[in-house]
Amino acid sequence: MELVQMPKNLFVADQLLVVVLLINFVMLGSNRLMFCIRAAATQGVILGILPGILHPFSFHITLITVLILVGKGIVIPGMIGKAVRDVQIKREFEPFLGYIPALILGAIMTAAAFVFAEKLPLSPEHENLLFVPASFSTLVAGFLILTTRRKAISQVIGYLVLENGIFIFGLLLSETMPVLVEAGMLLDLLVGVFVMAIVINHISREFSSTDTSRLRTLKEE
Repeated sequence: MELVQMPKNLFVADQLLVVVLLINFVMLGSNRLMFCIRAAATQGVILGILPGILHPFSFHITLITVLILVGKGIVIPGMIGKAVRDVQIKREFEPFLGYIPALILGAIMTAAAFVFAEKLPLSPEHENLLFVPASFSTLVAGFLILTTRRKAISQVIGYLVLENGIFIFGLLLSETMPVLVEAGMLLDLLVGVFVMAIVINHISREFSSTDTSRLRTLKEE
């Protein structure tokens, strides 16, 4: 019986996606904001490399790679890091869901993502690859960070991770996805971060804190 060997570029892509999965757990279990920002930036750099690994060299691929590396790896993490320095907050204390339960839930959902991916009717070239489980796992990790952390800055990081999961899934369609759609995804991310930066600024001014749970005091009496 002849064994089917995975092409080298797909093998490398799978190894990078394993790193992405590990970064998800690192962020779920860490309360240090700058560390999480650097982890998200590393994740963005890995995602920027993937299109060049999966497809032959072209102007389209080069443009997308540069946009992702600059946007996800430098510009957006730099903006979030500046916000952290401005509000002088180093750690996320007392999240809505503890770090250990978040890690356990993330692990369960990651396992469920692998099971779910096996049930999907994927094309032959996409079977046995980590793109679908890594995509869903990253989506869940981003959603957990977004919904279980109190600090608005942590929630921005969660939004960034959530978009990374969407991007991983989009890589499966990259051959048919035009550059404008991919650039539109990056633009949506930039707009979302800008909006959240404005929200952080207003919360900090009004409450001298970025704890979003304090927004409850704004409800009408």
